[in-house]
Amino acid sequence: MARLFTEKEVRHLIEEATAPLLARIAQLEAEVARLKKDSSTSSKPPSSDITKPPRKNNRGSGRKKKPRRGGQTGHSRHERTPFPPEQVDKVWLYEWTDSSLIADWEPLDEFQTIQQVELAAKLFDVVEHRARLYRHRLTGEVVAATLPDAIVRGGLVGPRLSALIAYQKGACHMSYRVIQTFLADVLQLDLSTGQLVKIVGKASAALLPCYQQLQSVLPTCTMVNIDETGHPENGKKLWTWGFHAPGPEGFTLFHIDPARSSDVLKEFLGETFAGVVGCDYHSAYRKFLHDIEANMQFCWAHLIRDVKFLTTLSDRVTRRFGEKLLVSIKRLFRVWHQRDEMLPDRWERAAERVKREVLKVARRPPRRTEAQNIADRFRKHGDHYFRFLETNGIEPTNNAMEQRFRFVVIDRKITQGTRGEAGRRWCARIWTVLATCAQQRRSAFAFLHGSIVAYLRSEVPPCLLPAPP
Repeated sequence: MARLFTEKEVRHLIEEATAPLLARIAQLEAEVARLKKDSSTSSKPPSSDITKPPRKNNRGSGRKKKPRRGGQTGHSRHERTPFPPEQVDKVWLYEWTDSSLIADWEPLDEFQTIQQVELAAKLFDVVEHRARLYRHRLTGEVVAATLPDAIVRGGLVGPRLSALIAYQKGACHMSYRVIQTFLADVLQLDLSTGQLVKIVGKASAALLPCYQQLQSVLPTCTMVNIDETGHPENGKKLWTWGFHAPGPEGFTLFHIDPARSSDVLKEFLGETFAGVVGCDYHSAYRKFLHDIEANMQFCWAHLIRDVKFLTTLSDRVTRRFGEKLLVSIKRLFRVWHQRDEMLPDRWERAAERVKREVLKVARRPPRRTEAQNIADRFRKHGDHYFRFLETNGIEPTNNAMEQRFRFVVIDRKITQGTRGEAGRRWCARIWTVLATCAQQRRSAFAFLHGSIVAYLRSEVPPCLLPAPP
């Protein structure tokens, strides 16, 4: 005999049957959300985004078209400043030769000028240094006059050409074979790849003093932005660390290490570092914070991308939490950007108010794993997210260091990494010089040349640190 079920029993049976299916759907939706992560919702680089959706036009159909490329209508014309007279090597004068024209036209002391820059037909000089030989009249021993030490140490290639080769290798991402081809084809200069390796090795040794000097000063900095990225070497994954002391008088130092741990931070900053470390939320920085009680400024750009990821999840409660948190963060940065426009007392009150608003939302998450993970950051390290509000000059993001990694990442993709310790040393030193010279608006080539000259002559090398006042 068939049994009749009550409405409550039927509802219970349906819930038992559908519960595993609903759990599986939630799991699949979470996996889909993770697979859809891009540079706007995670720490992935923009280059990893396969496609970018078209931008929505929220201003209606009346929005103006994107301006065409090149100079825009109404913009003033920009022309290159002519070379000054002291930089002009030759002058060609063109005048009328027809006497009948000269009779009707009066010559002026003014000229229509076109300056043209051209490569010299022969782009290098060959200088021969001869040391006369002398024979002892009694013993027959033959000795040579003393050559300058810088000439002997320099060998076949002089310091300026050595600097050019080192610049091509370090700043232009050129392989030894490409440099060899360039020298042979453009300069008609035949150098072996082995000779080029020796030249870059000398340049690397010449940059050692300035690199060590920056490393010794690093623990005394008041603010250091730090980041790291992978570095391939013979199938192994190493790590390129970047240390950035901000400002036009600051510097940027790179180091390649097998480890991605707090030990690297202790080695370069020491265990008594009193400054502020700007970084992401990677575990190595949190351990460094725990071990030496350092002052940190965790990156808000990384945090905002993680919060944006919450707004892409299928769970409505988690999504709502992420949206509310994003609104409060926007208010926080709106106030921060008005800092210079407010009186100090008013600014402090406004900053404290928006800080409490963010914490109020962040510390009351729903019982969802993703939301709880965000809340834990503020529960455990809230002070290290808001340090930029307390100390003027501290940036809330780690963008400054990440921007200086772009060159390193491009170099890694082109060169496929290094092959040994000598290559690691060279990369760390030349990247340090290139980034620091750009930061200080100095010529990297001039610094390279000066360093090589000082190395060959055993003189005091140039410095990347600012001169004392």
